[in-house]
Amino acid sequence: MPATAETTHDVVVLGGGSGGYACALRAAELGLTVALVEKDLLGGTCLHRGCIPTKALLHAAEVADAARDAGRFGVRATLEGVDMPAVTSYREGVVGRLHKGLQGLVRAREVDYVEGEGRLDGPGTVVVGDRRLVGRHVVLATGSYARTLPGLEPGGRVVTSDGALGLTEVPGSVVVLGGGVIGVEFASVFASFGSEVTVVEALPRLVAAEEPASSAALERAFRGRGITVRTGVRFESADQDDAGVTVRLEGGEELTADLVLVAVGRGPVTEGLGYAEAGVTLERGYVVTDERCRTGVDGLWAVGDIVPGLQLAHRGFAQGIFVAESIAGLDPAPVVDTLVPRVTYSDPEVASVGLTEAQAREAHGEDAVEASEYALGGNGRSQILGTKGFVKLVRLVDGPVVGVHMVGSRMGEQVGEAQLVVSWDAFPEDVAALVHAHPTQNEALGEAHLALAGKPLHAHN
Repeated sequence: MPATAETTHDVVVLGGGSGGYACALRAAELGLTVALVEKDLLGGTCLHRGCIPTKALLHAAEVADAARDAGRFGVRATLEGVDMPAVTSYREGVVGRLHKGLQGLVRAREVDYVEGEGRLDGPGTVVVGDRRLVGRHVVLATGSYARTLPGLEPGGRVVTSDGALGLTEVPGSVVVLGGGVIGVEFASVFASFGSEVTVVEALPRLVAAEEPASSAALERAFRGRGITVRTGVRFESADQDDAGVTVRLEGGEELTADLVLVAVGRGPVTEGLGYAEAGVTLERGYVVTDERCRTGVDGLWAVGDIVPGLQLAHRGFAQGIFVAESIAGLDPAPVVDTLVPRVTYSDPEVASVGLTEAQAREAHGEDAVEASEYALGGNGRSQILGTKGFVKLVRLVDGPVVGVHMVGSRMGEQVGEAQLVVSWDAFPEDVAALVHAHPTQNEALGEAHLALAGKPLHAHN
């Protein structure tokens, strides 16, 4: 059916995930007329299949570990098992409440919310069914999908992260293909739930985008938890039957498991949406933009996972706000990937912001950088929690801190201060002068800066 009903808005946003809805809400708040198009559920992957449901699983996993390990804290408790339908109910309850709240926000801002699959029909028009939404500006925010490997299609005992959320029972054994953020988070969940877990990663280390010391600490912790880690080895093929899945690795090694989780990253949702026809430049499916999220086509912007760089909900969220404010005539600061905090919510957590030591040396010179580590063994709160790890600081010699890297339980909660330190070009002496509450894990950041400022108390330079 041809699209006949035409409506004009200041902004038309294609995609209702983190980047899209943030853009729509901020634009409406700034007095612009806005249409928001979403083919699935408002909130997108992050709310329904990514960030929120997986972190709910991780919290359930933490509770399982707490029950299993209660004896070492002097508490008599036992773990009878994990009730996956009950875990699913808890997870869906969290998602449902957030979804309802988001729907209320969209209604309150009087955003024209259009349900259906939209397609770009020229630079300023989005077609949804029989509606043509014309925008003075159009923002592309169509998100990402779970990638798989050649010759390995999801189905049966082979699942992506989407399928893993729908499991009705805990598998006895799991092979996780991919040691990035998604892979290690699910590996952590399955291990806590009682599965025998093997992680296979083609790159030399887990979470390879992080500081090498962080990868090494995570791998040690995983091995201590009984998780088998295989790095530097590639997947070749897999066969499944009623008994399980057989995975063949490069070199002929075979692994058998009840379930295979394919966690090899996410790809951009851009195919068949009219982007190239509208003049948008695509590279490997990603929308090419400048630092201000402009596509090079007048009035056409792109945010979130379809833009090359970090595929993080909070990055897309920030980009959406940035674009809305830019359209409204404000002059916001662009979102810089190196200043976006990163957290892997495994056990232990890996958190960071800024440059790794190697990146800093490459950018500023071999002799212009120094680094220091503070072990959590000297932190009272970490001792109470029974977690190991560290805070590593990377600074320019006689200059500011340019990178903070942390490993340990709950260290993701400390990345907020780390972000301020790096974003505001703070010197170690600046942070060392601040009083950090005792006993907190946040205190570890203060101690790390004290050490780098040349006055260590519980650590050695």
